Amino acid sequence: MYKINDIKLAEQGRKQLEWAERHMPALVRMRAKYSKAKKLSGIRIAMCLHITKETGVLVRTLRAWGANVAIAAANPLSTQDDIAAALASEGINIFAWRGETLKEYAANIKRVLDTKPQIIIDDGGDLHAEIHKRYPNLKLIGGTEETTTGIFRVMALENKKLLMYPVIAVNNAYTKYLFDNRYGTGQSTLDGIIRATNIFIPGKTAVVAGYGWVGRGVVMRLHGLGARVIVTEVNPFRALEARMDGFEVMKMEDAAKFGDIFVTATGDRDIITTKHMLKMKDGTIVSNTGHFDVEIDVHGLKKIAKKVRRIREHMDEYTLPNGRKIFLLAEGRIVNLGAAEGHPSEVMDLSFCNQALSALYLNDKKGTLKKHVYKIPDSIDEDIARTKLDTMGVSIDRLTKAQKSYLESWEL
Repeated sequence: MYKINDIKLAEQGRKQLEWAERHMPALVRMRAKYSKAKKLSGIRIAMCLHITKETGVLVRTLRAWGANVAIAAANPLSTQDDIAAALASEGINIFAWRGETLKEYAANIKRVLDTKPQIIIDDGGDLHAEIHKRYPNLKLIGGTEETTTGIFRVMALENKKLLMYPVIAVNNAYTKYLFDNRYGTGQSTLDGIIRATNIFIPGKTAVVAGYGWVGRGVVMRLHGLGARVIVTEVNPFRALEARMDGFEVMKMEDAAKFGDIFVTATGDRDIITTKHMLKMKDGTIVSNTGHFDVEIDVHGLKKIAKKVRRIREHMDEYTLPNGRKIFLLAEGRIVNLGAAEGHPSEVMDLSFCNQALSALYLNDKKGTLKKHVYKIPDSIDEDIARTKLDTMGVSIDRLTKAQKSYLESWEL
C-alpha cells in the first residue's frame, strides 16, 4: 500500500540506498546483530521522517527485525521521490512525495496512523500531536522523537499531564545532538544554501539566529568558509558563549542591516519578521534550518511584497515596498532538505542507530515505562559510540579497575 510520485524511480532509489548503506556501517552492523532474534516481529511502527536514503536504511533495518512499517514525510519538501519508490517496491507502506500541499501532508500523516501502530518514530512531533488530537484510542507501546522542536512539543504534553505513552527523546542522546545537530546540520545547511544560490561565502556577513547545537554547527561551517558571522540569541548563556567563541552578538533588529546571508536555527516562530526584512540590504539571502517554516514570517513577506519571482529552483525573489530585493530559499522551509539532500549518511548512521535501538528498548520494556519523556539509556548511547568508532578503525583506552576505584572514591 503506497501513495508516491513515480514507482518507476525505484531502481535509482535502490542504488541510492546501496550508497547510503555503504556509509552507515554502524546501523548495518546493528541490523545484523539483532536480525536473528526478530524482536520486533509483528510490531506495527508508524514513522514521520524525512524520506531520504538514510531513512530508507533505517526502514530496512526495522523491517529486518520483523516490524511492519508505515511512513510519511516529515516535511512537504523533504521527500526524495526515488527513495520513496524504492521503499514502495520493497513492500513498505509509504505515503510521501516531494512538493506535497499542506492538505496532502496532513492526509499522509493520517494514513500512517490508520495502520494502528504500536510504536511511533517521529521527527518534529507531528505524529505525536495528531495522535493526541485525533487518535486517543491507539494502544501504543511508546514513541521516539528525533528533533529539538519535537522534544519541545512532547515535553509540553507531559507538562500539561496530557502525554499518553512513554517517549524516548532521541534528540537528547550524546550520539545524536553532538553530531547530527552540530556537524550534520552545519554541513547540510551550507550545502542547501550553496545549491540554491551558488554564491561565494568568503567575505560575506552571515547572521545566524540561535546558538544551540544546530546554530553553532552552522556558525562553525560559515566561519570555516570565510564568512564574518553575527549571532543573535535570547539565551544569555549561549550569547555569552558565542561572544567568547569569537563571534559578534547583537539583536536581530541591529543585525538585519548588516547581513548578506541569514539563517534561522531556533525552533521558535517570528525570528525574522517583516520589520527586520525591511531593514535588510538589497540582495540579502534569507533561509531557515529549523524544523518548521515559522521562523521566517513568509506570510507577512508575501503580503508586503510588490513582486515575487522564482529565480532558481529553490530561490524566490521578493521586491519590498522600499524597492530592495531579498531572496528567500526553499520557501522558508528547512533549507538543508528543501534545497539539498539533508545530512550526510555518516552522521545519520549515529542518529538512526538511536532510533532503531530505541524501538527495541520500548518493545523490551513494554508495559513497564510511565507516560514520561525519557533520555535514551547511557548504555545504548555508549554502545552506539563504540560501534561507530570500531567501524572507523579507532581504538580507545578503557579504565582499569584501579582507575575506576580512584574516580569513585573521595579519598586520595
